[in-house]
Amino acid sequence: MRLSIILSAGYLILLGLNLPVMSQPPIEIAQSPVRTNLNQRKLQFNRRLWEKQNILNYRYTFSNGCFCIPDARGPVVIEVRNGKTRSITSVETGLPVTNPEYFENYNTIPKLFNVIQDAIARQAFNLDVNYSARYGYPTQINIDYNAQIADEELYLTIENFQVLR
Repeated sequence: MRLSIILSAGYLILLGLNLPVMSQPPIEIAQSPVRTNLNQRKLQFNRRLWEKQNILNYRYTFSNGCFCIPDARGPVVIEVRNGKTRSITSVETGLPVTNPEYFENYNTIPKLFNVIQDAIARQAFNLDVNYSARYGYPTQINIDYNAQIADEELYLTIENFQVLR
């Protein structure tokens, strides 16, 4: 009799260990309206700063810290002429990348602004962006679209920016 009571009590205790996890309130996944508004204003300000300078020829080193295949991470040097991507070259090999489509959304500065705008529109859980004070282009873009999903975050780095003649 006592053994069955002890076993039953032990079983209930083990079941109870999972109870706090199941009883947690849902996590708020949307950005607060204040933060969304601030991100939107920073984006608009820096996009205008970029556009005002009318830079059509430039190059930068791009890295994608995503949880994706190594070929899609870089670092790569992206060269833009007359506003269009001219080349995407691997920093490691110095050769053109074999799959430029991996960088399709990141291969010009205006497309990087679009990535930020998309994160705002989708109400990403977390969005942190640093911008160049001189030119306005983003230097670091960190996006976590959903706090409850692992490995869907983006960590984009733009460095070594050069205006070309």
